[in-house]
Amino acid sequence: MIQLPTILLYLIIALIIFLIIMITYLINTLKSEKNINQEQTQRLDNLSTKVDELKLESYDAKLNPHLFKNILNSIQSNAYQTYYTIDKLANVLDYILYESKANFVTVKDEIDFTKNFIEINKVKVSPLFDFQIKTKIDEQSPFYQEKIIAPLISIDFIENAFKHTDFQQQNSFIKIAIELNQKNFQIQVMNKISPKNSLKKETGGHGSESLEHRLRMIYENSFTLSKTIEQDIFVANLKINLHEFYTKMHSN
Repeated sequence: MIQLPTILLYLIIALIIFLIIMITYLINTLKSEKNINQEQTQRLDNLSTKVDELKLESYDAKLNPHLFKNILNSIQSNAYQTYYTIDKLANVLDYILYESKANFVTVKDEIDFTKNFIEINKVKVSPLFDFQIKTKIDEQSPFYQEKIIAPLISIDFIENAFKHTDFQQQNSFIKIAIELNQKNFQIQVMNKISPKNSLKKETGGHGSESLEHRLRMIYENSFTLSKTIEQDIFVANLKINLHEFYTKMHSN
């Protein structure tokens, strides 16, 4: 048996030790880089969340003053109904100032607020005007008292209907349908608009994009939203699958 020279043996041992040190160093470096990448990813996620929150806050900041202006205009134009309207207004203001700051409210509270908001705006409408509101609310629904609805989610449709309807035009109308069942919340608003109304330009505009962005941030794919115009009839429809959204919330 041939034995390696002592110096060669030492070199081999030194090489093995060097390789062990390098492998250990590389492993530690990879772990360190992995931790840094995870921290950077977490920071980006946190930053993205803050940006989204700022966008929602911006949405609320733009929405609320607009609501106040329209509400006060409605009261001023119909002084004889001021007492009744102010009573409704008090409920609306309480909701905007307190409840709407939460991420979610109960379906019941959002529906009650929507009804009050409609009543305030109705004071500008002639008794002869074709205005219809239908509600089909299952109070036994597991979601009726559940905090699962984003506040003010339905106001965009109703506000646009009152804003863009020509109340003097023949055959004009506003129809609002609100439904809650064991699975879904749905609101549909239909109104007749004048041929030159600016609402035609808004179906794909900033307002529509802001609402859809807010819905997608909150409900992801658990909703459908559509806005269409056909023969000067504007139809807005929002349907939220509360069952699906609730399941996702509690599975995480």
